[in-house]
Amino acid sequence: MRRALAEARSAPATGDVPIGAVVLGPGGPHGEVIATGRNEREATGDPTAHAEVIALRAAARRLGGWRLTGCTLVVTLEPCTMCAGAGVLSRVERVVYGAADAKAGAVGSLWDVMRDRRLNHRPEVLHGVMAQECGRLLTDFFRTPR
Repeated sequence: MRRALAEARSAPATGDVPIGAVVLGPGGPHGEVIATGRNEREATGDPTAHAEVIALRAAARRLGGWRLTGCTLVVTLEPCTMCAGAGVLSRVERVVYGAADAKAGAVGSLWDVMRDRRLNHRPEVLHGVMAQECGRLLTDFFRTPR
């Protein structure tokens, strides 16, 4: 999570909401970092440039395929519906997130896409990891006038 927070902290320079993500390679939650991402919607004008999507794309390139079996996605904020869906479709083994997102969270707050039994893959979900630090980064960002 510390690496995801470092990615998040680099986002405000572009005006993007400070959310960071990393993908750990196969081998459990202590695997090697194989990809990172941070929000880049403002920087790129791409509505899909969420930290999770960027990290998952980079991990797929590094591993040479879209199936991220055995990988762990670590993100500072609870994924939205798009990112939760991307986690399911990429077949990550687990998702670890910090702060809950009461307004758009799709891994337990508003929806629970990743644990929906109607889907063909359900990653393990670990939530609340360094939640205060992850949440504080977002609170500080939104307090600052833009």
